[in-house]
Amino acid sequence: MARLKQVVVDCETPSALARFWAEALDDFDIRPYDDEEVARLASLGLTPETDPVVILDGPHLEVCFQKVELEPRSKTPVHFDIASADWRAEIDRLTALGATVKERFEAHAWMRDPEGNDFCIVDGTR
Repeated sequence: MARLKQVVVDCETPSALARFWAEALDDFDIRPYDDEEVARLASLGLTPETDPVVILDGPHLEVCFQKVELEPRSKTPVHFDIASADWRAEIDRLTALGATVKERFEAHAWMRDPEGNDFCIVDGTR
C-alpha cells in the first residue's frame, strides 16, 4: 500500500499562494527557511518570496506550490473541499484573504483562490 504524501499545485506565484492556503487551512504552515536554504536561494538570485517551490506542511500531508507557465482554462480538473462548521462565515474570511465566490449552493460554495484555482467550502456539520 501507499500513502498520499504531497499534493502539488502548479501556479504563477508560489509564495503568495502558499500564504493564502496557510491562512485558509488549519494546522498548515509554510515550511520555514533556514540559513542554508536562504543562502542556496540567494546563490540562484532568488529569495523566499521568489522561490519557485514553496511547501506547506500539514498534519498528514504536504502541499507544494510550484511555479509553472499555465494555460488558461475555465475549470480546474482537481480541487480541494474545505469543511467548516460555520461555512458561511468561512466564505467571508476566505474572501477577505483574496478568494472569490463563483457560485453558492445549499450546503457549500464553489470558490476560487487568488490565482483562480477552484475549491469548495462545505458545511462541516453534515
